[in-house]
Amino acid sequence: MAERLVGRPAPDFDLEIVTGDGKEFGRKKLTDYRGKWLVFFFYPLDFTFVCPTEITALSDAYEQFKALDTEVLGASTDSVHSHKAWINTPKDSNGLGQLNFPLAADITKSVAREYGILIEEEGVALRGLFIIDPEGELKYQVVNHNDVGRSVEETLRVLQALQSGGLCAMNWKPGDKNLNV
Repeated sequence: MAERLVGRPAPDFDLEIVTGDGKEFGRKKLTDYRGKWLVFFFYPLDFTFVCPTEITALSDAYEQFKALDTEVLGASTDSVHSHKAWINTPKDSNGLGQLNFPLAADITKSVAREYGILIEEEGVALRGLFIIDPEGELKYQVVNHNDVGRSVEETLRVLQALQSGGLCAMNWKPGDKNLNV
């Protein structure tokens, strides 16, 4: 049985990244995000079909995340060179185009393994999305089959519910009251 992650410190990471403009390489560590919320998501592979729909949708919503004091970081088991090539490939040629956040390379697969989403026999990650609070606690995770994309709207809703600081009923939406108990 997989170890429970939610409600515990998020597994640490130190990953090589390519910037969203596809021009520079660097590194990102979990500690770089202290003091901010982080949406950290994995996707299976570069140059595939469902993945760019998710990545570009999250990039398009980046200002909404930024307004919620939240950073976004994408990752796969591909190299930063593959990420860079994908960012620099036009959208009409199955590329990503410019992004508003970096993509990280987990080529050793150790981070995907730590987060419990590595498909060992294939060497790729499931679609795992994690919300980490400013103190580094993992507050939310959702893992999808690789055939099904995730929802930006649901990610934003859950993030806002977590940031509300109270108990949120099913289908809670921003502006709804928290439960009084």
